[in-house]
Amino acid sequence: MNEIDEKLQFPTYKGKPLVRCGDVIYYGSMKDKYVVKLEIKSKKTVQDIEVADKVSIQLMFTDQNIRARKQIVKSSEKDGLYLAMDIADAWLTRALAE
Repeated sequence: MNEIDEKLQFPTYKGKPLVRCGDVIYYGSMKDKYVVKLEIKSKKTVQDIEVADKVSIQLMFTDQNIRARKQIVKSSEKDGLYLAMDIADAWLTRALAE
């Protein structure tokens, strides 16, 4: 690891980084061929805590030379962040194993 990587410690899920910007979460490393984009489409309140309700999932190429529409390999929408994260992990693990 270089010095910059050591300073940038992102939270991880199953060993892969999670980067959040507002209601969008990127799962995986931009250094890899693929990353998963999770976008929270709606939220609900459970015991005074706001939680994700509908989550859009997109498996994407990280190559910036590919047009935006062509970057999306597969997509889906799930109820809840936990189910969406499980799908994201399965998709990313399979895609990176190719």
